Amino acid sequence: MEYQTLMRFTMSAVLFCVSLPSLCAQTSESQASNASESWTTTTESQTSNTNPTRTTESHRQSGDSSVDTQSVERLGPDGHYEPYLDTETESIQVNATTVRTIVRTFMGGGSGQKILTQVTEEERQSLPDGNGKAVRTTSNPDLDGRLQIVRREDADIKKTSPDVQETKTTVFLSDGSGGLAPSMRIQEREKLGSDHTVEVRKSTLLLDGAGNWEVNELKESTIKENGNERTTEERVSRPGSDNKLALVTRSVGKESESAPGEKHHTVETYSTDIPGSAPDGNLHLSQRVTTVNRARSDGGQATEQELERPNPGNPDAGLQVTTKTIDIVHPETFGTQETRTIQVRNASGSFGVVSVDTRQSDKVIKFDIAQPDKPK
Repeated sequence: MEYQTLMRFTMSAVLFCVSLPSLCAQTSESQASNASESWTTTTESQTSNTNPTRTTESHRQSGDSSVDTQSVERLGPDGHYEPYLDTETESIQVNATTVRTIVRTFMGGGSGQKILTQVTEEERQSLPDGNGKAVRTTSNPDLDGRLQIVRREDADIKKTSPDVQETKTTVFLSDGSGGLAPSMRIQEREKLGSDHTVEVRKSTLLLDGAGNWEVNELKESTIKENGNERTTEERVSRPGSDNKLALVTRSVGKESESAPGEKHHTVETYSTDIPGSAPDGNLHLSQRVTTVNRARSDGGQATEQELERPNPGNPDAGLQVTTKTIDIVHPETFGTQETRTIQVRNASGSFGVVSVDTRQSDKVIKFDIAQPDKPK
């Protein structure tokens, strides 16, 4: 399963680092270290005009099993923190080819107790030839507190060639009478090219009125590396009024290291639906997200992000910056402190601060925003 893991990690790193800059800035070395050691960290978050929260995360390793917990508490009316949301993830290496993962989610009750709200179990089997199977079930408690399966996903993974892997997943949902019925199919093909290119084609199929599977969405993604630059492209097609697939969105991203310790990432999204404009069937630039990560002299990191969108009142005037986010993380003697400031353009065209989020953590994070390693 190394092939699948590599490509999924590459896709996630490129497409989602914009929204999670702090997480993406951690080095692979520190992540590997964290995965094999037991630790606990507490983060306190204070956002303007909102209730303070405290998050405690822990990782425990024991032989072939590990348990990761995340506990979110919010300040109660009596000035004490009370349970709000807890997640417990247990991973068990059943044998050389099988891993079982159980995720339990709890919500805080009115009396301070934790109430189980959902359990997700996944058993994934990987074989030496690259093939594998995965079964995931989601259970919710009924009115009597008994867990009932409401969703099941069956995935069949096949490595059709040294560079191609195909995954077919069928999703079953509750039929309302205690059973499960098929409701969705997902067909995914991943190809790793010799020129550091990753291509992913993902089709989502739904049942029509006659019980036949029809493509409801087609998503095609390409990642390519060239020296210190990485480009991504994602195209999404959906059926039109004639039931033929038509392109509805296209995203193009470019990531580069402009200077030592500085990285630029830009994602432009084109869409057939522009607020304030009548659809004409063509793609128009609808959004641009620009993110700049810079290393700080104190060993921390500064991230600046700008979101540009059309003005609904004058969509032909082009994009304008609507939101600015500044995220600064710097190390302290016993952990790190993070301050995130969000500014939004108001009706007069000037920017005003709408949120200041301060987080204090006792966990030391190492930053390295150099260009990621290329796929091998």
